[in-house]
Amino acid sequence: MSKSASRARLFEIIRRRSFGRGEVTLASGRKSDFYFNLKPTMLDPEGATLLAELTYEALKDDNLDFIGGLEMGAVPLAGALAQISWIKGHPIAAFFVRKKPKEHGAAEGPKLAIEGLPRGETLEGKRVVIVEDVTTTGGSAMKAVESVRETGAEVVLVLTMVDREEGATDTFGAAGLPFRSLYKASEFLKA
Repeated sequence: MSKSASRARLFEIIRRRSFGRGEVTLASGRKSDFYFNLKPTMLDPEGATLLAELTYEALKDDNLDFIGGLEMGAVPLAGALAQISWIKGHPIAAFFVRKKPKEHGAAEGPKLAIEGLPRGETLEGKRVVIVEDVTTTGGSAMKAVESVRETGAEVVLVLTMVDREEGATDTFGAAGLPFRSLYKASEFLKA
């Protein structure tokens, strides 16, 4: 399937499985008359595959070491991308950032905010992209950016599947971070 055909097919899956109308309160606290819940798309076999393939295509030339983001939205995306990147012969490892550091585990281990790395491995000096399912103001992704930067990693990009177009571009611009999206909310609102 061509990239444009894959993008059109994924658009239909998101529209059918993950987009809706009706009043909701967003993670940012704002009210909206439409919503995206990408979990039904991210956990659908075809949706997961298309998201991973299109994300891989968007990132393959960025010379990345890791992809990850804030739990829960980034977990299925990062895992699917890690798998497809291996299949395509250009592995990009995955991780996720806990909203609260883990309070339990091995006695000798630190309380973890970053998950997915083996003991002794860090993100220090690594090129990282922060991924998110849906972005409104960018606040959630910035929590992941801050945690990853604290490890000494270089955050080179924030990539979202759907940009609600409600301030994230300004948030990331102010932080000096490039920001890209696979889709914009306006595409779904016009459909």
